[in-house]
Amino acid sequence: MSELDLDRDKRLALRAGAHHLRPMVLLGSAGLTEAVVKETDRALAAHELIKVRIPSDDRDERDQIYAELADRLGAARVQAIGKLVVLFRPRPEKEPAPAAKPAARQGPKLAAAVPKRRPARR
Repeated sequence: MSELDLDRDKRLALRAGAHHLRPMVLLGSAGLTEAVVKETDRALAAHELIKVRIPSDDRDERDQIYAELADRLGAARVQAIGKLVVLFRPRPEKEPAPAAKPAARQGPKLAAAVPKRRPARR
């Protein structure tokens, strides 16, 4: 996969939408592992827009991790400030489910299962 490119207006709208978010994925001392990539993928599939925190003090290492994560997941880097990066990946559109067949008539069983209503008192 490759990193998504966003136009300026879309990026600004996503930055505003990510302002209130808290980091959903936190990298540990092991760095960018397969488990972190899978968890980030799961979070992007569920939320589309997430924040990721990387505790490294080395700016070049953080930028490399940000770029690799976005590239491997096919996401867009919306914003990177310090140890936080905001990632966006649109949800794939689901195919419409096939039309359900109408339920067969249950006959007297259905009528017996539904309690009868009492008339209202006056």
